[in-house]
Amino acid sequence: MIDGSPPATGHLHTYRAQGHLVLEFHGAIDIGAALDMGPALDAHTARPALTVIIDLSHVEFFDCSGLRLLCRARRRILDHSGELQLVCAHPLTLQVLRVTGLYPVFAPVPCLADALDQPDSEAG
Repeated sequence: MIDGSPPATGHLHTYRAQGHLVLEFHGAIDIGAALDMGPALDAHTARPALTVIIDLSHVEFFDCSGLRLLCRARRRILDHSGELQLVCAHPLTLQVLRVTGLYPVFAPVPCLADALDQPDSEAG
């Protein structure tokens, strides 16, 4: 847990890596998970000028509730002059991003190391 932040949920774990805030999603990201994760995700994305990595590497299922979480997090991060990078290599989740037209918006990278290596100006 990051100091002063809400506790992790079963679906959301947070930590810092190389000066970035990593929001690691876990399990099935559906309506139940979204309700569970929403308050913590909102608290983390309310901070100004953060560089945030959302890591979907540990996600087994991802539906429109997950898309809504991603879009809400992105809007909040950008509204607070932050940067966002998405980590995703799961073919079905990537397909959801492509079908909805959100693939170029999030420009996912396949692994956390790639996200950590990207200059901040390319994220978000």
